[in-house]
Amino acid sequence: MEKGALLYEGKAKRVYRTDDEKLFIVSYKDDATAFNGEKKGTITGKGVVNNRMSNMICQMLEEEGIETHFVKELNDRETVVKAVQIVPLEVIVRNVAAGSFSKRFGVEEGTVLKSPTLEYCLKDDALGDPMINEYHILALDIATEEELKAMSDLTFKINKILCAFFEQVGVKLIDFKIELGRVDGKIILADEISPDTCRFWDAETNKKLDKDRFRRDLGGVEEVYQEMLNRVTSRR
Repeated sequence: MEKGALLYEGKAKRVYRTDDEKLFIVSYKDDATAFNGEKKGTITGKGVVNNRMSNMICQMLEEEGIETHFVKELNDRETVVKAVQIVPLEVIVRNVAAGSFSKRFGVEEGTVLKSPTLEYCLKDDALGDPMINEYHILALDIATEEELKAMSDLTFKINKILCAFFEQVGVKLIDFKIELGRVDGKIILADEISPDTCRFWDAETNKKLDKDRFRRDLGGVEEVYQEMLNRVTSRR
């Protein structure tokens, strides 16, 4: 398979066309950003970790009946994925209060929520990815009622599977962000699952094992990314 023209470049990935219109190639970068791009840097080896870890988790989710965009890992940084029409929303699940949730609602970080909660943000860097609710989504024709239900059901199912999986490797899944896409009329997972997009805390010590170490200048960023990959690899 030949890599074609660059289709899209985001903060963490590049997406290329291929000689098959139904397939793209995703290439993971070491670039790191936080606070809607206000903080920028590099996390050495991040692209390798995110690519390999996401692919292993996507394959695990597929085994659990969750359709994903994953097709084939090409090398340490590149993966073939299905060409999907991305729904322009960030879908966020929170199991434990942390980050912006704690600030917005005055809830102490680390507070376990009574139930997992779902948030949507409009995927628009120029607007700062603002929060958006179901009524806005319907009014702006971003998704249909049927698609919203499918997205919600799929996301909560993914959360349940991921919480159980990470518990096996001694990690609490605090929260995570995913993007979903349309393929042949279906909503599928079309994003990475990695320390870039999830908050991971060690189950015993609450040590942060994710991009918060970059956001908050905690140090040891590369080490915790590699640690998360090692933990996932141990179960695959």
